[in-house]
Amino acid sequence: MDNLPFQKFNSKKQYLVSIFSILLVASGCYFVSDLVGYRVVALILLVTVSLIAMFFDIVPVLVAAILSALVWDFFFIPQKFTFAISSAEDLLMFLMYFVVALVNAVLTTKIRKIEKKANQKEEKENTLKLYNTLLNSLSHELRTPISTIIGATDNLQSMADKLSEFNKYELISEISKASLQLDRQVGNLLNMSRLESGYIKPKNDWFDINELIYDVLNQLKDELKNIPVHVAVKENLPLFKLDYGLVSQIVHNLVHNASTNIPKYAVITIRANCKQDKLVIVVEDTGNGFPEEEMEKVFEKFYRLKNSKTGGTGLGLSIVKGFVESMNGTVTLENMPEGGAIFTIELPSELSYINLNIKA
Repeated sequence: MDNLPFQKFNSKKQYLVSIFSILLVASGCYFVSDLVGYRVVALILLVTVSLIAMFFDIVPVLVAAILSALVWDFFFIPQKFTFAISSAEDLLMFLMYFVVALVNAVLTTKIRKIEKKANQKEEKENTLKLYNTLLNSLSHELRTPISTIIGATDNLQSMADKLSEFNKYELISEISKASLQLDRQVGNLLNMSRLESGYIKPKNDWFDINELIYDVLNQLKDELKNIPVHVAVKENLPLFKLDYGLVSQIVHNLVHNASTNIPKYAVITIRANCKQDKLVIVVEDTGNGFPEEEMEKVFEKFYRLKNSKTGGTGLGLSIVKGFVESMNGTVTLENMPEGGAIFTIELPSELSYINLNIKA
């Protein structure tokens, strides 16, 4: 209710709309008052005040309640066009109407305030929950690479004369891997921050999807050195006009996610093709797939599977979803019947068949 467009009105507009609404309803009732009776008109005006109270602040609502009572008295209660009320029954009904209209306005406004406080409390609790989840995840994910870098650096500095060239190479490799891991986690946080702020604005340019996939695999070569990866890109694909950086990050996160969760015997397959005016990217594996009861949650921020390995912030797949949606695309996840998971990305794109010698 708090997000309704009426609540964007300033105080002046709320007064004008409240008064206009009462006068409009009263005008309509005036022409049918002989048919429905002036007591029914009172109920219609009460409903109007109730509707106004759902959207506006307390003072405009009270003005509407007072105005509706006076209008009903002046134009509808016999004798018309005078504020005098001759019947004791009508006087009592007028006083009751006046009280009911005011109480209705006040109670409705209080209910709205209570709902607003409840929503703010729930939002605060959700924010704290996400904050705690983030801290718990990062406390491990950031501490591990930082500890590795510090330990390797200390060894290189304090034992430089005693270390062989091979030992030095191993320590430098550890520093490099830990730095990449740290960079990935910080990158995920920055990407999520961009998504939350609505800052993502795709910068589209032409690229070859083949080159993009192999560029991503080269970035992940250390993580994938013991994992078979099969690339199956359809021949004679056109160039696609999309944001290279966003698409690259999508493929990167999907492949990285698969590499950290599949068993040793599994194979990762990356497919790409063109369907009508869309780039279709498929990343699948022959692992164990996802638990059916958790599949709807895997794209949520900070969500990690119950039986997943330790570590990880649970941001990778939520960033995939955010980047895909920023380019007006869709992402779906399915478990394959024979085992394993399959992510399918569809991104609407301009196509170019220049220099490919085929018909569009």
